[in-house]
Amino acid sequence: MLSRTADNLYWLSRYMERADCLARILDVTQRLAQLPAAYGGSTNEWRSALLTAGCADLFKQVHGEETNEQNVVNFLAFAPENPSSIRNCFEIARTNARSVRTALTMEMWETINSAWLELKRYSTKDMTREELARFLSFVKETSLRFDGAAYRTMLRNDAFWFSRVGMYVERADNTARILDVKYHVLLPDSEHIGGPLDYFQWASILRSVSALTSFHWVYRESVKPWLVADLLILNAQMPRSLTSCYQNITRYLDDIAAYYGRQGSAQRLARSTLTKLGNSRMEDIFQTGLHEFIDSFVFENNRLGSTVTEQYLL
Repeated sequence: MLSRTADNLYWLSRYMERADCLARILDVTQRLAQLPAAYGGSTNEWRSALLTAGCADLFKQVHGEETNEQNVVNFLAFAPENPSSIRNCFEIARTNARSVRTALTMEMWETINSAWLELKRYSTKDMTREELARFLSFVKETSLRFDGAAYRTMLRNDAFWFSRVGMYVERADNTARILDVKYHVLLPDSEHIGGPLDYFQWASILRSVSALTSFHWVYRESVKPWLVADLLILNAQMPRSLTSCYQNITRYLDDIAAYYGRQGSAQRLARSTLTKLGNSRMEDIFQTGLHEFIDSFVFENNRLGSTVTEQYLL
């Protein structure tokens, strides 16, 4: 396979996963913003959405300090000046898909192309909250259709493996950022940890990654910060957990290595991160600092992305 083709497949999956994450961030932020004042609503939810998406600095350049619902929704969903807006994610994904059309199955291409055409019907102008909810559902459903089409219809070859690596690298980054922003930004200084606002925010975080039901299946008790972190970091049964993502990254990078007959730094780095996660305990993570742990993970995850690019995609 040409490195250009592998690069397009890798980033196609990353941008589809990123669009899904942005839709989930906006969905949970809207839920949090609508909490009644008795639970501590009207905190800094919309700013936290920008921080989770990694767009706070760019937003400030465009809109200044005016962090309100309309500006943030427009910026994360439709703004052409935001390279990671949902609209731009779909556009870049479709461009990459067209470049590797022959490497995709018919179902994958039709999902992306029809989503791009459907997207043109949406605009933030006069968009009600009900219309926004329908738009976010459309984005999440598109991601599920694309992921299902890839899993059900692609040959298990290097095209499939590169697309899976891209998806899981992006998913790991998104899960880590969601956890980090909740723990350090979303809860206001005046609110006690364990209070009503803290509970509803953690529950909303679980909803944002489709994990609330899974949480109750696994732990069978009320939502607690350390249990949420355990589910989303160390529990390999949870598809969006950091451990699950790195089990899959390691697996597919090893498949690529076996196919081409050579291991490299990407495989070693992925196994090192997976081993670190496997040797971690939640008590130690909270004792040394959840923020510090996640900071280190995000750095290593970004380093893996750069290493994959240098090893295979240039």
